[in-house]
Amino acid sequence: MMSKEIVKTSKIEVNVGLNENHVPLRMKWSATDGSVENQDTKAMMLAMWDADKGHTLKIDLWTEDMSVEEMKQFFHQTLLTMADSFERATGETLICEDLRDYCYHFADKMNVLPE
Repeated sequence: MMSKEIVKTSKIEVNVGLNENHVPLRMKWSATDGSVENQDTKAMMLAMWDADKGHTLKIDLWTEDMSVEEMKQFFHQTLLTMADSFERATGETLICEDLRDYCYHFADKMNVLPE
């Protein structure tokens, strides 16, 4: 049986530069275990599970210079990643294949299919 003792901590940090209307102009992120330091990004989605309240807490941010085409690709790739993560976490292969089928449909409708 694995110990529940914490043997290490890791830090993920996101810095958001805002204009006077609180619209993100620039975002940079760092991850101590991912060898990422002050890397630029145009969008992020962060979801956390609140076990006490039984619901998701989330933050969705994107910079004002992120194009609609980039957002379409970002969503498509994020949905595919969610299918992969859900399958690894639950073993629910069939529903994950359905989600991947939807991702293909989404990409087709948004014209973001790889060539």
